[in-house]
Amino acid sequence: MTALVLALGSAAPAFATDPEPTEPVQTAPPAEPEESELVDAEPEQVDDLPSVPVKPPTDQPDTRACEPGYRYHATSKSKDCHKGVGVTQSNYNGTSRTARSTFTSEVAGKVGVSYSGKLGVKVSVAIVDIESEFDVNVSAEMSVSIGNRIAVDTPPKKTTNAKYGVYRLKSYGYSQYKYANCTNGVKNNVTIYTPRRVGWYIWES
Repeated sequence: MTALVLALGSAAPAFATDPEPTEPVQTAPPAEPEESELVDAEPEQVDDLPSVPVKPPTDQPDTRACEPGYRYHATSKSKDCHKGVGVTQSNYNGTSRTARSTFTSEVAGKVGVSYSGKLGVKVSVAIVDIESEFDVNVSAEMSVSIGNRIAVDTPPKKTTNAKYGVYRLKSYGYSQYKYANCTNGVKNNVTIYTPRRVGWYIWES
């Protein structure tokens, strides 16, 4: 009989109504964000804005009227990145047969938006543009609960690792100031991670 050993000891029992979600088993742990200056944003936070020139550029005079302020423009997206809540749980199968490993989330928490660069607008404004540009649903924040369970097969002589958290869409864009005469200021490049769904990240080692 194969014993199940988790990183935190015995897992808490799952609620009777909880389904057992399925996630593909990966071959490597979740990738960390490449940006060294990643900022965790509050849902309605406005970034520390760059100073706005007193006068707009005059090389392209324009008699039209525009509402001055920063705009955000999403340009491209990448893969979903997993942000874990709590420690990684692991189970080693030391037998010669496939064993069933069951993991249960033991920590509750929240995962919000993170970004690098000068966002310049409220998070909610950036989310509207991201959803419109890529036809996706994302949120300013998602909650991770205790008691969610997943069961996966662990091959012989392998370790299955599991982390519960939030998958966030990684996308790219820029913020830019628009003047009253409809001319634009300098582009500020932004990489932003927006919560998309709650789930497990599973990998073998």
